[in-house]
Order: sequence, then C-alpha cells, then structure tokens
Amino acid sequence: MGIFSALLGNSGVVEQEKLLKDYHKLLIEAEEIQIGFKLFRDTFIFTDKRLILIDKQGLTGKKTEYMSVSYKSISRFSVETAGTFDLDAELKIWISSELQPSIIKKFNKSVNVYDVQRVLAEYVLK
Repeated sequence: MGIFSALLGNSGVVEQEKLLKDYHKLLIEAEEIQIGFKLFRDTFIFTDKRLILIDKQGLTGKKTEYMSVSYKSISRFSVETAGTFDLDAELKIWISSELQPSIIKKFNKSVNVYDVQRVLAEYVLK
C-alpha cells in the first residue's frame, strides 16, 4: 500500500471515505477501494479487483455510466503528457485484442497522469 500512501497528496486523489460513501453500491463482497482519481466530472476508482470508471453525462450530470474493467482484460495502455500549449494529458487503455483504444480519458492539471499510470501499471503488470 506504499504506492497509494505516496499519492495521497495529489489534488486529484479522492479521499477513500468519500468514494465509499458515494460508490459502495458498486462493490462486491470483500472488494476494497484502493484509490480514486477525480477528473472533471468523471472518477477513476481502482479496487483490489478491477478498475471502475464513472462517467457523468449530459448537462446536469444526472445520467451516469459505470464501466467495470477487470485488470486482466487490459492488454496495454499509454499516457500522453500535456505539452506547452496543450493543458490536458491523455490516458488510453486497450481492452483485450482491440486495435483501437477502448477507453480514452483526458486529464487536466489537477490530476497527475503519471500517478494514474503508476497505479494502473501496479495492477495490470502483476
């Protein structure tokens, strides 16, 4: 759990108590939230069993998609850091044998994309 303790100072990291309060209904028995990241209106949650992506949709954000991705189904991922004039970084995740990335998320400066990549690598590369 040392890697997660080191990331808790990141402004994009969501406190575990808030994640449990808001998303406990998504968890199965004995599943534990390890860390979560907030990006714009969306949230990335890393549990000990899977990656959960919460995508708030529409103008009001009332419509929400919950995507669950098992770590073993992630075949590869990439990060593209923000450039001088580009304020957003980007994470791409390929599921199984897909030729194009199945998940593409943009991150603003409040989330360190290297931290998200490090946590993803921790689970996918086990």
